Amino acid sequence: MCGFISIFGPAGSDVIQDVLTGLLAIQHRGQDAAGIVSFNEKFQAKKGLGLVREVFQEKHLSRLSGSMSVGHVRYPTVGQNEVGDVQPFWIDFPLGVAMAHNGNVTNFHELKKDYFAGRNVRLASNCDLEAVLYVFADRLMLRKGDAVTAEDVVAATHETFERVKGAYSVVGIIAGVGMYAFRDPFGIKPCIFGRKQTDAGYQYAVASESVVLDVAGYEIVRDLKAGELLWIGMDRKPQFFQVGNKPHRPCIFEYIYFARPDSFLDGASVYAARLELGTKLGEQWKQTGIEVDVVIPVPESARTAAQTMAEVLGVPYREGFVKNRYVGRTFIMPNDKARQSTIRHKLNPIRVEFEGKRVLILDDSIVRGNTSRQIVKIARQMGAAKVYLASYSPPLVNPCLYGIDMSTKREFVARGRTMAEIATELGADHVIYQTIEDMVAAVQKVGPNRQFCKACFDGNYPTGDITERMLSDIETDRLEATKS
Repeated sequence: MCGFISIFGPAGSDVIQDVLTGLLAIQHRGQDAAGIVSFNEKFQAKKGLGLVREVFQEKHLSRLSGSMSVGHVRYPTVGQNEVGDVQPFWIDFPLGVAMAHNGNVTNFHELKKDYFAGRNVRLASNCDLEAVLYVFADRLMLRKGDAVTAEDVVAATHETFERVKGAYSVVGIIAGVGMYAFRDPFGIKPCIFGRKQTDAGYQYAVASESVVLDVAGYEIVRDLKAGELLWIGMDRKPQFFQVGNKPHRPCIFEYIYFARPDSFLDGASVYAARLELGTKLGEQWKQTGIEVDVVIPVPESARTAAQTMAEVLGVPYREGFVKNRYVGRTFIMPNDKARQSTIRHKLNPIRVEFEGKRVLILDDSIVRGNTSRQIVKIARQMGAAKVYLASYSPPLVNPCLYGIDMSTKREFVARGRTMAEIATELGADHVIYQTIEDMVAAVQKVGPNRQFCKACFDGNYPTGDITERMLSDIETDRLEATKS
């Protein structure tokens, strides 16, 4: 899972400050690397490993000036955490195209071995975005005239949809021509369009989440639809083209964990969805008949749901853990060793909220069990009489092949275990998960009544093209990454 922002301003404008503001607003989506590519007569780039504030300095701003720019924050799904894999990517010849994306190309290995090898193309990185860029640009090169038209961009997007499988939202610029954005045919990854009025006219932006546009002062226009292309040429008139024709299946895990609570995704408030998720789980907990004294969230994402869960149970909501804000999100750490070594550094308990109490600890999800196991241990060390665990998402039991770093079957603590066995494995007195039905109902209640991609919970991959070879290839990538 990554985050992006692309901005197209009026001629002579400089959009770099808005790009940096946007990247800071979506730093939660990727903490391994950041990059910006701008166009001002030629492409200029700055990319590096680390947080936005670590990669970019004052001295870089003048070089990155221009009215067209693409920014990205990354955590690796395909590829290693190396500078050569940091987005955005671009080509200069025979036409200038820059691109960034959020998602995962499921047939990346097949493209490298068959499609590109057959054209004698050697990819320079291990990042799947490079494949998307070359398929898109290759079709643009086949245009009939010298100028790049909207029809050419539509054809390039169609070719991308035909060749590139998986989940991806893409943004980019064509040097001196315009800005484009498209969402994969199933619309699995989010993509939202906005604008801001300036003295010289509208400045347009496309981002991963609505909060990016809010913070940078943009008016939200709308989310891109599944399989839709947005094109803004030099006439500065946004045009929308429906290129793909598949059922919309947005990722439900965005509402559970990845998106900021102040974001709206496809018309649904993430905050409101989490409130409803807490209500649903509270009602389910009441059916167990187990009494608790307090509900404590694992910060940050579980705070919202914990409030409504506590209300349903009629017990206090308390902050039992203080989070060190200078330690990154452990879920998106690149390997198990890094995750486990940061959990205790990240969360410090408040003893008075645990001592002698029957504590219900709520988290957004339980994936590998590393965090949960440590949290239960900490709660007992603080003198808790009972330690119960709850997850406001269902058990994660299947690899996500669409851009979330949980792609090996061996990682899931819930896979092949009963609830009692999971509780024993984590050291808890009792464990409860949200049901898939309640999860879907909670999100549908606060937004459009649509179906979602929930393959990590039920194993139904909406793209319909997931093969054992894909599963094996991506699992191999994951295992290699954990060794580094």
